[in-house]
Amino acid sequence: MASSSILTLLCLLLTCLIVDANDNTNAGAAHREFDYFALCLQWPGTVCHGTRHCCSSNACCRGSNSPTEFTIHGLWPDYNDGTWPACCTRSRFDEREISTLLDGLEKYWPSLICSSCFGVQIGGCALQWEKHGTCSFPVARDEYSYFLTTLNVYFKYNVTKVLNEAGYVPSNTERYPLRGIVSAIENSFQATPEVICSKGAIEEIRLCFYKDFKPRNCLIHGTEKDTYFSKSSCPNYVSLPSHVSLGDGEGVTDAIWLPDNEAL
Repeated sequence: MASSSILTLLCLLLTCLIVDANDNTNAGAAHREFDYFALCLQWPGTVCHGTRHCCSSNACCRGSNSPTEFTIHGLWPDYNDGTWPACCTRSRFDEREISTLLDGLEKYWPSLICSSCFGVQIGGCALQWEKHGTCSFPVARDEYSYFLTTLNVYFKYNVTKVLNEAGYVPSNTERYPLRGIVSAIENSFQATPEVICSKGAIEEIRLCFYKDFKPRNCLIHGTEKDTYFSKSSCPNYVSLPSHVSLGDGEGVTDAIWLPDNEAL
């Protein structure tokens, strides 16, 4: 019977093969150096709202210890033409390389889903390194520098703090003007973010950076706000829902707990 480590490797390899077939990427081609970074941040209150399966790796299911601020989805190298590189080298994720960062990653870069393949749980960090981190050269030259750099940028550009100080706090009743949220981030970081919504709720905010991690606009084909808002996935007024932790008596009660070796 194949070991879990071999199955994990096969799953990650399969991920890169799927990416290779995606027209929006340059995976599998001769990789040219990327143009900029996108720091992708998830809002747990939105992502966790649809949780129906719990497992030990899903931070949505940690009860009172579930995240209550924007968490890291990934640091993604991108091209100015709207495509991005993926799975650039054969470097495999090795948790031992980032052993000193694990506590911080567990808190600020948690998985918000139960992800498995062939019955083996696949960690978010493994996927992010092999799909995106391997394309971050020469800025991030190895696994450790990729994760450390991402944490440092996340701490420096604290979106949760910026929005809270501007009066945009988690609420299951309030709706906030999208223009106000974008402006609060622009005023703090001097660059325009990208905001992704799901059913009128903020799901993700992306901050973009030059290779020296100075902020830049996430807009590629112009920076006019009218164009930005007309193409946004968000309505004019959006919600920033509070996350009601599963398992605390107030959250979703029909979430199914899965053993770590059971695939979704």
